[in-house]
Amino acid sequence: MVTIIVIAIAAVLVLWFVSVQRKLVGKDEMCKNSLSQIGVQQSSRWDALTALAELVKSYNEHEYKTLMDVIAKRKSTDGNSSIEVIEIQEKAISGAIRQINVVAEQYPELKASENYSKAMDSVNTYENQVRMSRMVYNDSVTVYNRIIRQIPDSLVAGILHFAERKYLEVEQQKTAMPSMKI
Repeated sequence: MVTIIVIAIAAVLVLWFVSVQRKLVGKDEMCKNSLSQIGVQQSSRWDALTALAELVKSYNEHEYKTLMDVIAKRKSTDGNSSIEVIEIQEKAISGAIRQINVVAEQYPELKASENYSKAMDSVNTYENQVRMSRMVYNDSVTVYNRIIRQIPDSLVAGILHFAERKYLEVEQQKTAMPSMKI
């Protein structure tokens, strides 16, 4: 009788352990998928920036070469990329957009171009998608980190070496309230 009880308890513990491991793997994969989505959106933004750089070429060759140098340094990001790589790519994209905006201010006919407007709309669309993907990633990390920190699941997470994930940070300049002066 005692043997049956011990076997039953052991079976329940094994089933629980496997259940928690599967839950951890599922949440970890959601985090990786969310990072991968950010990479896809960043890649689309780079493509739109390349189109904008091509438009700049006919107005300012030096700015075009500078932009193409920045674009050439882009790195692909996926679900296994580090948060640091994602952040570096975001800063590079933001810098390239600022450069394009400066050139557009210098050449009003470029800014008035329909192709420029369409390309800039694409950049903005992808930027919004990156913003949404970042929110999904941080939500996924919240769920995952909560699981690995709460007892009893934290015991399985520790045994299987599931580590806490970092959140994507918001750039300080994007959190400041814009000026409303007219």
